[in-house]
Amino acid sequence: MNEQSDASTVRVFIALAPPDDAKEELERELRPAYEAYPRMRWNRVEDWHITLAFLGELPVGVVPLLRQPLADLAARHAPVALALRGGGHFDERVLWTGIDGDLTGLHTLAAEIRGLVEECGVALEERPLRPHLTLARARRDDPFSVPQVATGLAAFTGRRWHAERLHLVGSNYGRGPGPIRYRDIEAWPFTGTQ
Repeated sequence: MNEQSDASTVRVFIALAPPDDAKEELERELRPAYEAYPRMRWNRVEDWHITLAFLGELPVGVVPLLRQPLADLAARHAPVALALRGGGHFDERVLWTGIDGDLTGLHTLAAEIRGLVEECGVALEERPLRPHLTLARARRDDPFSVPQVATGLAAFTGRRWHAERLHLVGSNYGRGPGPIRYRDIEAWPFTGTQ
């Protein structure tokens, strides 16, 4: 199932991904920050996502139990209209851009996903959904870069787009001192009309 075939667990989350052109739009906006703050640990653009439910470390054998229920859920939902907007930070170390658009639909989808995951026997931490897309992390000795970049990103307003697919993602790829790598375990199109 994954590159580390002897692993007995996999770190899993369920997410939406912006389309390439929305990511490219934000990437262009961030180019001056990439050059001005090279010591920040910038997430790879291809890994940008909006986490709807973080499942944590799961036994590898649990992951197949989620596939059909998630596929059925995606088949019931229409694509969600969203946009990337502004910037902010968590604890002066994590830089993010916010999510705009159909936030009611996004919260409803996330609540349904969380309920479904719990029905499948996976316990989730109780934490409110704060829709965002993580862009970078500062090093421990740098409390200034993330707030400065977030301020520069505050006026950014990206174009509207539709989240077309629901992604079940594994994030145990590349564990260690380097950047975390993500890989779709599976993804399903939203084909409903809700």
